[in-house]
Amino acid sequence: MSAPADSLKSILFALGANFAIALAKTGGAVYTGSASMLAEAIHSYADCANQALLLLGMRQAKRNASAEHPLGHGRAIYFWSFIVALMLFSMGGLFSIYEGVHKLSEHEPVRYAWVAIAILTFSIAAESVSLWGALREIKKVRDGRSLWRWFRTSRQSELLVILGEDLAALGGLVLALAFITVALITGDPRWDAAGSIAIGVLLMLVAVLIGIEVKALLVGQSADPQVIERMRAHLLAEPEVAGVFNLVTQQLGGDVMVAVKAKLRPTGSEMAMLEAINRIEVRFRTGFPEVRWLFFEPDLVD
Repeated sequence: MSAPADSLKSILFALGANFAIALAKTGGAVYTGSASMLAEAIHSYADCANQALLLLGMRQAKRNASAEHPLGHGRAIYFWSFIVALMLFSMGGLFSIYEGVHKLSEHEPVRYAWVAIAILTFSIAAESVSLWGALREIKKVRDGRSLWRWFRTSRQSELLVILGEDLAALGGLVLALAFITVALITGDPRWDAAGSIAIGVLLMLVAVLIGIEVKALLVGQSADPQVIERMRAHLLAEPEVAGVFNLVTQQLGGDVMVAVKAKLRPTGSEMAMLEAINRIEVRFRTGFPEVRWLFFEPDLVD
C-alpha cells in the first residue's frame, strides 16, 4: 500500500508560493498598469485566503466526536473546500472578467511591459514549484490512475482544491504572459484586457470542476473505489470469512466508516464466533488504519 499523501505539506507549499507571487504581482500591477497583472494579483491573494480556509477546515475536521456528531467532524473539510471553490469562482474568475471588460474601453498602453513579463516569469517558476509539491503528494495515492481519473475519484478534497488552484494559477500566468507579450508587440492594450477575461474564464471553469467534485463529497460518498476493492479482497482472504454479502463505506474527511455483512465459517459456539469477529476487526483495522468506525454483522443470507 502506498504512503498517505501529506495534504498539509501541499497546502503550505501553495501558501508560501502564492504569497510571494501575490506581492510580486501587486508591485507589477501598480508599476505597469496591466489589467492582466492586476487580475493575477487578486487571484493570488484569493488563493492565499483559500489555503488559510483549507487549514481551518483540516483543523476543524480533527475535532472529536460528540453526542450531536457521533461520526465526528471529518466533513468540515468538505464545507471549507466548497467555500474555496466559490471564492475561486467569484473573487478570482468574476473579478478578472470584470477588470478585463472595464479595460477594453481604455486605450492606454501597458507601462513598462517588460517589468510585467519579468514578474510573470518569476511567478510561473514559483507556481511550478507549488504544483510540483502537490503532484508529488498526489502520486503517493494515485495507484496508477491518470491524473484526471484520480481527480474524479479522489476523496481528499483539500488535495483536489490545491491541484485545481495550482493548475488554474499556472494556466492564468501563462495566459497573462502571452497576452501581455502580444500587447507589447502590437501596441494594442486591448490584448491585455482580453488576457484578463481569458484568465477569468479559466478560473471559473476550474472552480466549477472543483465544486462538482466537492459537492459529491458533501452529499456523501463511499471510500475510494480502489480502497473498497482492497477491503473486499482482505475480508475474503480471512480464514473465518466464507463470503461477503455487503460492504458499505462512507468517507468522512480523513476517516472512513465501514459496515460489513458477511457469512462466517462454522465456529462451534457463540463465544467462538464473537472471538472470530474480534480477530477479523483487529486485522481489518491494521490493514486499513483510516477506518475509524467498523460495524460487522454475521449472517447466513443477504
